[in-house]
Amino acid sequence: MSILNTLYRMGTLVRANLPYKLDPVRSITYSFIRFTENAEKEDTLQDTNATEDNEPIVTRKQVSVETSIKYMTSDAYKQTYGNNPVWKLYKRNHKGLFPPTKTRKTCIRKDKICGNPCPICRDEYLILDHRNIKLLEQFIDIYNGNVLSYQKTGVCQKKHKELLVALTKAKDYGIITFDVAIRQYDYSEWQQTSNK
Repeated sequence: MSILNTLYRMGTLVRANLPYKLDPVRSITYSFIRFTENAEKEDTLQDTNATEDNEPIVTRKQVSVETSIKYMTSDAYKQTYGNNPVWKLYKRNHKGLFPPTKTRKTCIRKDKICGNPCPICRDEYLILDHRNIKLLEQFIDIYNGNVLSYQKTGVCQKKHKELLVALTKAKDYGIITFDVAIRQYDYSEWQQTSNK
């Protein structure tokens, strides 16, 4: 116990003799100055399109909706996905036995794509827009007309919100209908058994 007391007293004596004592206002100002310097440094690095370690920054091309619609009917799309939806063959890496209940917030942070991005973030030609009907229809359940859950599709939270907005907009414009197909039943067998 005496050793701990001695160490505590030595620590207080050392702190008391420090030439620079902590001032909250000074530390906030200092952190703000460092933040603005780092922001300016990042801006200059983005202008030169390289980092401090001379690694290129991964930037995504800005693809128009018209290009995305053409891509959905192209041979490149069929070769990549086949007849499956874009989310069908996607599998997310995770630690442990059970997958997490929620997907990540976003796959692209500061123009850098994280490892194993979601099905929409990984393909830059997939644009969620109310005019891109072939892509939006892949996220609608054919049995009840509901939007598929992000747990099933693996889409990140940001893209899932964009998907909901695009689907609602397409429904408002009348481009997509959420109707379930009507099934025709043959009642002739039932009528024959009920008459006997």
